[in-house]
Amino acid sequence: MKYLVVSDNHGDRQILVDLLDAYKDQVDLFLHCGDSELPDSDPLWDTYQVVCGNCDYGAQYPNQRTVETNVDRIYMTHGHLADVRFGITKLGLQARQADASIVLFGHTHQIACEKVGGRLFLNPGSISQPRGPINVKSFAIIESTPEAWHVDYYDRQFKAQEDLHFVFPR
Repeated sequence: MKYLVVSDNHGDRQILVDLLDAYKDQVDLFLHCGDSELPDSDPLWDTYQVVCGNCDYGAQYPNQRTVETNVDRIYMTHGHLADVRFGITKLGLQARQADASIVLFGHTHQIACEKVGGRLFLNPGSISQPRGPINVKSFAIIESTPEAWHVDYYDRQFKAQEDLHFVFPR
């Protein structure tokens, strides 16, 4: 299974359209970790699985979401309600309660990817307003197999970031 993960586009709808057009035949799921600043009725949400960010408004946005695939249970949240700016402890407890194998979040606008306690934690960074030492407008693709998670980060021009490729055995 392949999952495209994006977050924090902050009103830039076109990049989400461009991602759909470029990857619709290459990935199995499109996942958005919040702060789209788009209406909760936007037709993009027919394809993207989305959660509510601190800059999103609309009753239809869930604060968290669990998505089941044939190889993973994915827990998604924006991160502001889990205090991710101060670490992933609270997020890890939420993920454990959801019995998730993959944990996706945004909010910090910083690329992050690590395996903790048998779970993959991933922040795709921000596709529009990156922060931190890796200042790349980014999204991620996770290729999930029964043996491992293969993670690749891409810039806004869909170019793979060679130094941002990770493999985590399950």
